[in-house]
Amino acid sequence: MAKIVFIGAGSVVFASRLLTDIVYHQELRDSTVALMDIDAERLELITQFAHVLASKYAPNLKIESTLNRREALKDADYVIIMIQVGGLEAFEYDIYIPLKYGVNQEVGDTIGPGGVFRGLRTIPVLLDICYDMEDLCPDALLINYANPMAINCWAMNKASKIKSVGLCHSVQGTAMQLAGYINVPYEDVYYWVAGINHQAFFLEFKYKGKDAYPLLWEAMKKKEIYEKDKVRFEMMKYLGYFITESSHHLSEYVPYFRTTEERRKMYCEPRWFYLEICKEAWKPHFEHIKKQIRGEVPIELTRSHEYGVDIIYSMETGKPCRINGNVENKWLITNLPNGCCVEVPCLVDKGGIHPCHVGDLPPQCAA
Repeated sequence: MAKIVFIGAGSVVFASRLLTDIVYHQELRDSTVALMDIDAERLELITQFAHVLASKYAPNLKIESTLNRREALKDADYVIIMIQVGGLEAFEYDIYIPLKYGVNQEVGDTIGPGGVFRGLRTIPVLLDICYDMEDLCPDALLINYANPMAINCWAMNKASKIKSVGLCHSVQGTAMQLAGYINVPYEDVYYWVAGINHQAFFLEFKYKGKDAYPLLWEAMKKKEIYEKDKVRFEMMKYLGYFITESSHHLSEYVPYFRTTEERRKMYCEPRWFYLEICKEAWKPHFEHIKKQIRGEVPIELTRSHEYGVDIIYSMETGKPCRINGNVENKWLITNLPNGCCVEVPCLVDKGGIHPCHVGDLPPQCAA
């Protein structure tokens, strides 16, 4: 069966989610999962969780754990990257150096100075991983979750022949939100989304086969719904399409909403200050996982909405699925630069990932 490698497995909460996704699928329970991180303490925690999970649900799942990246990568079939180079200490510089000069960022991991800083320190590490893969597992698929997504994937596409796809949960996450806004089951909505990561557009949004945008325009008129997503609804007024990234993060892409403190407070409050959230939010999650390891809290075998394991499942079983992936633009979106990184619908089967042709984005979206 497949060998699946987690690079950055010390991202314990996210890694535990993907491990559970693997075990959720009966067909993947004979796989080998190699966990790798540079932080021995975090690596030990996720390794313990993996063994408890496997012992309960997948006794044939083989767990490997190592601080050595090349050891983990040898003969891999899939390599999932979930790293944050420099950790929270470097992230603080991304936020507070620009703030010193008047640039107030909400997330600061994808665009603006924070995104550039993060990209500059992340790309060399990603390329080292690619070069190791070229040597140790040249046919493996690299699945990247590390931001800044478009910058990172574009760099890997240019510098390496390794097959890769970048994944984010903003497309399916936004679709769930939209279903909630119009008060219908998520399972009954259809969407066709394309653009670039964190700036992709719901070109089609349907409920039971019919255009659901009229329902969304009506929902926007309700104050309690508009207040949840002020920036995105404002952008929908201007562009005619809903955008994938949260209002807080989107405001960094369209800085009209942040050019004055008055305007920022109008559209971007209450704050969702990602750095400070990251500093504190991991603690209860870590404690929860420790309780699961000790047997004090059960590990529920539920499937997440992340695309990573869906890809592996489809490639291993031949049962197709559709995802949104960040891939090289090879005439997929015809009014964005060829060779850049775009986020488009992709079909996945035993033959791999097949990006779908989108054509021109509406001109106001491509601008």
